[in-house]
Amino acid sequence: MIYLILTLGVCAASSAAVLIRLCDAPALVIATYRLGIAACVVLPLAVFRYPGHLRTGSRRDRLILIISGIFIGLHFALWISSLSHTSVASSVLLVTTNPIFIGLGGWLILKEPADARLTIGTVVSLLGASIVTFNDWGQGQHGLFGDLLALAGAMAISGHLLIGRRQRQRLALIPYLAVVNTTGAAVLVLLALAAGHSFTGYNERTYLLFALLALGPQLLGHTSFNYALKRVSPSLVALMLLAEPVGSSALAYLVLGEVPSIALCIGAAVILTGIALATWPRGR
Repeated sequence: MIYLILTLGVCAASSAAVLIRLCDAPALVIATYRLGIAACVVLPLAVFRYPGHLRTGSRRDRLILIISGIFIGLHFALWISSLSHTSVASSVLLVTTNPIFIGLGGWLILKEPADARLTIGTVVSLLGASIVTFNDWGQGQHGLFGDLLALAGAMAISGHLLIGRRQRQRLALIPYLAVVNTTGAAVLVLLALAAGHSFTGYNERTYLLFALLALGPQLLGHTSFNYALKRVSPSLVALMLLAEPVGSSALAYLVLGEVPSIALCIGAAVILTGIALATWPRGR
């Protein structure tokens, strides 16, 4: 059941890159609306249905939740900005290299033992991601700046997932999302204002795309990932996210006309093989 939820979440998240490309607005504004609308949905639910949960925990726990929210805000700011400098395939593939950072963080910080199948599956999946990315580099379809933004976004989401693994053990999903999304949205508002961007004056289609980003990739996609964090390791969640570039590249082909290369098809097959190695039930 948990793999089905994660699969649906990955499918929803895969639409994000194409929806962002279609938005006629600055990256920080897109990120703010995406997380801000999601926060407006979950915050009232948390206040009225889980009033006591928001006041539980120590001051340290609340500070850690705020840090997790800062990480998710920075993730969207960095990754969405990268899409202005690189192709959908390159950006999404680089931002999903987070299993490397999560594996290191889980081992060094959370003291979680390394699972052999998960390690092998991660290595295989990252090999597939490398095949596609290397092909894009060779064709000159993106700049170094976009690559660095996407990699920095991968580090930020890794911090968010590592913190979420611990916090989701004590906090229900809705209160957790309320604090994290609201904090992340506040960070993005400050960044957008500092950059001199306006939150008004966009066309109706762009506002519709803002709503679709919040309802699909954010509320359905990222909520499923945070739901799973209570039941599986952040490394496994991150590994499942490696399937996102496959869906994003397919949508980019259908909607944006970005034709997938042979290398992309080979890399996608390797990525899915790695996921199967890591998630296939034991004894089968």
